[in-house]
Amino acid sequence: MAKRILITGAAGFLGSHLCDRFIREGYSVIGMDNLITGDLKNIEHLIKEKNFEFHHHDITKFVHVAGDLDYILHFASPASPIDYLKIPIQTLKVGSFGTHHCLGLAKEKNARILIASTSEVYGDPLVHPQNEDYYGNVNTIGPRGVYDEAKRFQESITMAYHRFHGLETRIARIFNTYGPRMRLNDGRVIPAFIGQALRGEDLTVFGDGSQTRSFCFVDDQVEGIYRLLLSEYSNPVNIGNPDEITILDFAKEIIKLTGTDQKIIFQELPQDDPMQRQPDITRAKEILSWEPQVSRSEGMKITYEHFRSMSKEELDKREHKDFSAHIRR
Repeated sequence: MAKRILITGAAGFLGSHLCDRFIREGYSVIGMDNLITGDLKNIEHLIKEKNFEFHHHDITKFVHVAGDLDYILHFASPASPIDYLKIPIQTLKVGSFGTHHCLGLAKEKNARILIASTSEVYGDPLVHPQNEDYYGNVNTIGPRGVYDEAKRFQESITMAYHRFHGLETRIARIFNTYGPRMRLNDGRVIPAFIGQALRGEDLTVFGDGSQTRSFCFVDDQVEGIYRLLLSEYSNPVNIGNPDEITILDFAKEIIKLTGTDQKIIFQELPQDDPMQRQPDITRAKEILSWEPQVSRSEGMKITYEHFRSMSKEELDKREHKDFSAHIRR
């Protein structure tokens, strides 16, 4: 009988790619999403699969899944600055209540659970590159703190369940991931730059562009997560690509990739925007025998073609979803 896995955030960018991978590996996949930031288009190709089912549910409410479960991947959460600044309370709740419910379900089902943490637990780091033993430099009361602290709490309660209940847990600290199915208007740098280029707009760089990021293609990210889930290691593991680049140089790469001739314009740097981001993946190499295989130039070509295939209506859609109903909760 196929092993059963629950994937929360299944209709999101990364969650949908994880659904694809586990279906290919022969698992019976239960996707769960409340569709606040997810999109059913990301998983519509899976609806016909006999080993896939979708549950429209908010995991900040009690979570129940009938039958046995072998694994849980907890990937439900807003994941871009625009999202978690618009829905700060929901962001905190999915990292706290949502994680608690998923851990409780894992305990009930005696299932192994992997949670999606983030490089944001390091905040604006004073250590470079960032390794898993670094405690971070986070502004707990800043506007980005709702996401950073939700993820830090998520790690804490996961380790508490591991130590107190003996639950099998895994923690992936995910660095900037990109690829097809990213939302064009989610505010992250790659879809923002590509969207601007495709619309013939100037590319907007915050600050002077000297801040750095390290971008990991989604196929590499999924492979790292897959190996971590099946490993015997319970402490956090960085999953990311250490190929670091400044945002200004990256903007120039996008202009070259798209063949456009837009200017680069500069705006004020948002509060608490990290100035450096580069994973130390020594632990992933040693424990998972994993490291990225897709170069940024190769991955960006694939991602650009995905966005270029969008209709003009999709490209011109600037407004974000109406979150007013969720903001008041």
